[in-house]
Amino acid sequence: MVYTNWLTEKMAQEERNKVELWAEATNRLNSAATETSSLEMEDLNSNYLSFLSMVTSKNTTIPILIIEADGTFNNSANISYNESRKNEVLKRELKKMKDYSEPISIKISENNFQYLYYRESSILRNLRFYPLVQLFVIIVFIAVAYFAFNATQRAEQNQVWVGMSKETAHQLGTPISSLMAWTELLKLKNVDPELIKEFEKDTERLERITERFSKIGSKPELLPTNLVEVLSSTINYLKTRSSSKVIFETSYSNEVPVETPLNTALFSWVIENICKNAIDAMGNDGKISVKLKEKEEQVFIDISDTGIGVTKSNFKTIFQPGYSTKKRGWGLGLSLAKRIIEIYHRGKIFIKSSEIGKGTTFRIVLNK
Repeated sequence: MVYTNWLTEKMAQEERNKVELWAEATNRLNSAATETSSLEMEDLNSNYLSFLSMVTSKNTTIPILIIEADGTFNNSANISYNESRKNEVLKRELKKMKDYSEPISIKISENNFQYLYYRESSILRNLRFYPLVQLFVIIVFIAVAYFAFNATQRAEQNQVWVGMSKETAHQLGTPISSLMAWTELLKLKNVDPELIKEFEKDTERLERITERFSKIGSKPELLPTNLVEVLSSTINYLKTRSSSKVIFETSYSNEVPVETPLNTALFSWVIENICKNAIDAMGNDGKISVKLKEKEEQVFIDISDTGIGVTKSNFKTIFQPGYSTKKRGWGLGLSLAKRIIEIYHRGKIFIKSSEIGKGTTFRIVLNK
């Protein structure tokens, strides 16, 4: 930009020199025309007159106006206009030229002067903008490179998560099969049926977890599902696995079905993740409210807790991989929840509201 500025200053000076030369040539032609007779004009050196004419005709870029002493327009060069708007255009150009530089006087006779006005050519004006164009191109290039780099990083992270999820599902398969076999063996040993029933529940739970991990990275099948049943089943499961000090409240009717395309295993995982985070935020003592509302094309699920709350600056950060306020865990729960809702179910998940010391409300939006 500094170099271009220096270059434009040099070009502006060159243009000034050209205009002065143009004015001098015009002056000499006028002098030759007024101070000599026809016979003497024939005696003048034709090469000299041709040279002056050539100088005045060679300017094809610099806008020029010649004004009489009384302010009327005498001549113009390199200014485009329609004949009907000639005066309007020339007046506008004259104002710009007066702002640009002082006029150059052309002496016609002792008491007769004309004034030559000019401003920089379109080439010089474009050159002044050239560094800004370059800067814009550089900014666009950097922005594209930045987003491409981010996209590559996200793709690599996704591959790591998908690989880790599938490997976890694979590794869980063998011990789950063994647990199922041991459960069947216990049934033959006259063990308390209630105890075996609990073993079976936990084994089924592990199977569901394995199923969830195995589906990360592959496009899940969305089937028309009663959302109320999925919510009720998940909350009932959480009730049996939570402290008695944690109260669950629901504000929807179990008798009125709400159908939406779902992958039950993954969606119930999202609800569990949000509720478990809420239980941790409340220190295993508080209330979790689950509300369900319908609109024409969408379903809204609000999950509220009475926990410590989230600062507004962390409303989006909380969904990023690795974000966690707990000493244990990888901070992937809400990140996976966002992926499941927004990528797999084409919905939205966000913090609707939060107040420090009073609690947080998560909102899930699903399409009917």
